[in-house]
Amino acid sequence: MKRILVTGGAGFIGSHLCKRLLDEGNEVICLDNYFTGSKKNIIPLMEEPYFEMIRHDVTIPYMIEVDEIYNLACPASPVHYQYNSIKTIKTSVMGAINMLGLAKRVKARILQASTSEIYGDPEMHPQPENYWGNVNPIGPRSCYDEGKRCAETLFMDYHHQNGVDVKIVRIFNTYGPNMNPDDGRVVSNFIVQALKGEDITIFGDGQQTRSFQYVDDLVEGMVRMMATNNFTGPV
Repeated sequence: MKRILVTGGAGFIGSHLCKRLLDEGNEVICLDNYFTGSKKNIIPLMEEPYFEMIRHDVTIPYMIEVDEIYNLACPASPVHYQYNSIKTIKTSVMGAINMLGLAKRVKARILQASTSEIYGDPEMHPQPENYWGNVNPIGPRSCYDEGKRCAETLFMDYHHQNGVDVKIVRIFNTYGPNMNPDDGRVVSNFIVQALKGEDITIFGDGQQTRSFQYVDDLVEGMVRMMATNNFTGPV
């Protein structure tokens, strides 16, 4: 049995990850401040004897003994991360520093939930992992894009300088149960508009493309990534 910390564990993806890790026989500590996460996402897990919920903000250091850390804490949809842009970038950067510091102290393996947004408004499709992106550092989305880019930098610096065992995954559009219907994402917008009998909104000329993945497939990838040896990613 491993003792695993999941920051942002009450969120859309985090709640699915917590369940998966519990189902595999691990002890799971869910850390969330409920800014975008919700207690209802983890109520089904509250009866599990090896599940623990802690209300805490990752911008404040947290001390605990764990074997692995999944760092998911950060608002991820524009309507949420633009609501308080300073809070968003502090969550990405200070949260990464605090969790990396914890991983260094207790010699835990740590995975960063990064994003396709680190590529910005890409000039090539699809984007390979070695593409550096086309990013606006002062735009309305920069708090999220640049925060996640800086977090990746911190992860690699802690790896090279301090030997921390890090993993980086870049998450593209994910959908599934526990999505917030008001998060402004394309899939949730489509579903809500369809259920209400409203016209479905298509932005632009309709020719743009997106990559979508079901949340269970993402969780499978994250768990497999955490299990790799001598490999940091990004993937």
